[in-house]
Amino acid sequence: MYSFRGEGAGRAVLKVSGVAILALTAFASGATWLVWAALAASAIGDAFLAGKPDRWLLPGMAAFFLAHVFYVILFWQLGEGAGGSWPVKIGQAALVLGGAAYIRWLMPWLGKMRLPVLAYGAVILMMGAAAIALPAAYWLVTLGALMFIASDAILAHQLFCRPAEAPPQKLPSYAVWFLYFFGQAAITLGLLPAAA
Repeated sequence: MYSFRGEGAGRAVLKVSGVAILALTAFASGATWLVWAALAASAIGDAFLAGKPDRWLLPGMAAFFLAHVFYVILFWQLGEGAGGSWPVKIGQAALVLGGAAYIRWLMPWLGKMRLPVLAYGAVILMMGAAAIALPAAYWLVTLGALMFIASDAILAHQLFCRPAEAPPQKLPSYAVWFLYFFGQAAITLGLLPAAA
C-alpha cells in the first residue's frame, strides 16, 4: 500500500509479508478457503502496489477486487438471515451512501481510472455492507472490514487528489498501513475456526 518510504526490495517484502503470514495462518488453521484466498489475493495486491503506482496500480486493484469478492461471498454465507434488523439496515445505508458520495467527490481527479475506481468502490462497499450484516459473534470481522474500507479511502485521497510531484505524507501513510494490516488481522482472527 501507499508509504512515505522509497521503493526497494526490502520495502516490498515488508509490505507483502504481513498479510502473507495471515494467509498462511488461516490456511494452517483450517479456515475456509475463502479466508486464505482473500488474504493471498491481498498479498498479491500489496506486491503490485509496492511498485510504481502508475505502472502497477491497475493489477494491484484487480487483486484486491478479487479479495473483496471472496470476502463478499464468505460474509454473505455467514450472515444469511442476519441482515433484517433496522440498525443493520441503517448501518448499511450509511456506509453505501457515504461511500458513494466519497467516490463521486473523487471523480474530478480520477481521469482514466474512473471506471476501475467505480468497480472497486462498488465491490468494497458490498463487502462492508455484508460485514455489517454479520451476526454479533463476528464483530471483530465487521470492525476489520470497516478498517479496511477506511484505509482504502485514505489511500485513494493520497493517490488521486494530491499532485504527483508532492512528497508522500507520513501521517496518512501510517494510517493506511495501520488500518489495513490490523483490519485484515481482525478479519482473520474473527474467522479462524477456534474463534468462531
